[in-house]
Amino acid sequence: MNRAASGPVVMPIPEPPGEALAPRSDHRRRAYGARFRGAAWLWLPTLSMMLATLVSFIDRNTLTLLAPSILRDTGLSAQEYGLIVSAFSIAYVAGNLFWGRLLDRSGVLWVMAAAVALWSAASAAHALACGLLGFAAARALLGFAEGATFPGALRTVVQTLPPSSRSRGIGIAYSGGSLGALATPLLVTPIALTWGWRAAFWATGGIGVLWLLAWLLPRRRAELSTPPQQGRDRREDGLRWTDRRLWSFVGIYATGALPVAFVLYAAPLFLDQVVGMSQAELGRALWVPPLAMEAGFFFWGWAVDRLIARRGWAAALRGLFVTLAVLSRPLAVAGRLGGPALVVGTLSFAMFIGGGFIVAALAYGTNAFPTAKSGQLAGLASGSWSLLIAVTMPLFGRLFDGRCYDTAFAVAAATPLVGFAAWWALNTSGQLAKDRDARE
Repeated sequence: MNRAASGPVVMPIPEPPGEALAPRSDHRRRAYGARFRGAAWLWLPTLSMMLATLVSFIDRNTLTLLAPSILRDTGLSAQEYGLIVSAFSIAYVAGNLFWGRLLDRSGVLWVMAAAVALWSAASAAHALACGLLGFAAARALLGFAEGATFPGALRTVVQTLPPSSRSRGIGIAYSGGSLGALATPLLVTPIALTWGWRAAFWATGGIGVLWLLAWLLPRRRAELSTPPQQGRDRREDGLRWTDRRLWSFVGIYATGALPVAFVLYAAPLFLDQVVGMSQAELGRALWVPPLAMEAGFFFWGWAVDRLIARRGWAAALRGLFVTLAVLSRPLAVAGRLGGPALVVGTLSFAMFIGGGFIVAALAYGTNAFPTAKSGQLAGLASGSWSLLIAVTMPLFGRLFDGRCYDTAFAVAAATPLVGFAAWWALNTSGQLAKDRDARE
């Protein structure tokens, strides 16, 4: 062949590497973006409920944080303070039962909006209180309205997340409580020091309005505005008080979480009366225990899902509750440690373990009972915890008035062990295996 006749050979000009890979890179970016948007849309209701529990705990913990100042200004005793806490707790029991049933019947969207609006008004009403009756009335209304917090959180998680993600969802939704307790001293202390403790209650009452505006974002999720479909869960027997699993569930939840209430409600008084910390120093220190509980919710939520996947439900539950019961013991010596750093560190560890009890107990409950009853299930759990608080807080207040701090810490640390022993007695490994099979 005559090469000259064919003309010059033109070599193709290669594309720059960026242009050659551009279509593939654009496709990959679009895929990542779609995946991110899908995940965000999936988890948005759970994150919204995390914010609701955050607002709830800011409102309820403002009184706890400012208790030393309020008691000095109003002349209330520690025992009367315990009665005020009990008023919240008793109303909280009734609220959990009421809102849990209403959430299961009517859906999450508007029920939670009504509850948050009511408890925001109750929080602001604390600014008008002057004595025992005024604080008890405001506290009772707050407790009743905030009874929707955890039933709404659990109802949202089981209704919007797949079973494989529910323990992590529970940890995230419930973590708003510890996050709110963490944020309370950082937000409330400057307001109280500048304008007084009454102004702090007006401010916290307004935070709920911001949540109500944010709650409009996930409103297009149909499952939030409609009640759960009944009859789709194979475990149709519902919640019966003759079922010993129900007693074991409310027992392990209430007793395992009691140290959390003890730290939240009694620690400020102990640090003020014994350690000698001022209101400003309390504000700088009391965000640490809730931060530990926040970490506990995320860690134990992740751990529960992984342990169940690896070891099976029965073995995972037994191992978790044994571990948590043993790790609850250091709280007993917190009152004898002396230094502020050691005391706050031990209280923080107790909060971390309390978060584990809450997540593990709810994981057991959502496995053993119908998901359509999750609102009532969470209401029973939180209500039982609140009832135990109502019984024990006046006792702790009396012990504090009598300077019996070591006894108070010992009782708080022993309660999770009692609850674990009862749970162990009421649950056989065969029953747990049966629950695991029913779930799968």
